Amino acid sequence: MKTTIIYSTSHGCTEKVVHELSQKLSGEVVIINLRKDPSPSVADSDRVIIGGSIHAGQIQKRVRDFCTSNLEALENKEIGLFICCMYEPEVAREQIKNAFPEELHQMAKTEAIFGGEFNFEKMNFVERMLVRKIVKVNESVSKIDHNSIDRFATRMEKTYSPFMFLV
Repeated sequence: MKTTIIYSTSHGCTEKVVHELSQKLSGEVVIINLRKDPSPSVADSDRVIIGGSIHAGQIQKRVRDFCTSNLEALENKEIGLFICCMYEPEVAREQIKNAFPEELHQMAKTEAIFGGEFNFEKMNFVERMLVRKIVKVNESVSKIDHNSIDRFATRMEKTYSPFMFLV
């Protein structure tokens, strides 16, 4: 089974979780950063996992554009969706709902929120100022949810067989 993980990252948190996730999946795993490869093909993949980080309530434009332009190619794949964000659970659930087209949510085998980071070393001056003012955080913080990554990988690995229920 070939899995392709497609993502975009702004400050590296999503890249971290993608590499952690890739270690937990069986078979061949290909990782594609949309910043480096803006139009990857998923034709030879059995599973496609798509994710990105949330900034100011939105997922990266690259992720949004990939999803909308590849809906048809994703129809016959096992789909997993995730976001990285620092919002509280209620807001984060709304963020993942808004991050992807409804058609993808309906196709998704699983969805997850992997937490996030504020990495002051990788932020520009304006970003640091906004985080300090709005979120009231003055230093780098990591709240990556490793348990959520584990659960997501486990759900992606499970196979569904309609014959299991006929016994």
